[in-house]
Amino acid sequence: MPTYEYECLSCKHKFEVLQSIKAKPITKCPKCSKKVRKLISSTGGFIFKGAGFYATDYKKPSKSSEGAHPASCPKGCSGCSGH
Repeated sequence: MPTYEYECLSCKHKFEVLQSIKAKPITKCPKCSKKVRKLISSTGGFIFKGAGFYATDYKKPSKSSEGAHPASCPKGCSGCSGH
């Protein structure tokens, strides 16, 4: 569920509400019960969890690249798993 940010038009109290996309917007301030407006928020988005994303969690190794060094691996590298 997304988090929506609101601001009271009267007391300027800002607050966030975790609510369904289908839920009706909040109309009253929890502090003074006056009218609020929904703010446009730039936060949110994706949460990546785990050891990595795509390269370590989802990507399947191709048969042609098994045992080969990655393009960014310097000559003589002993720290990467591409050996």
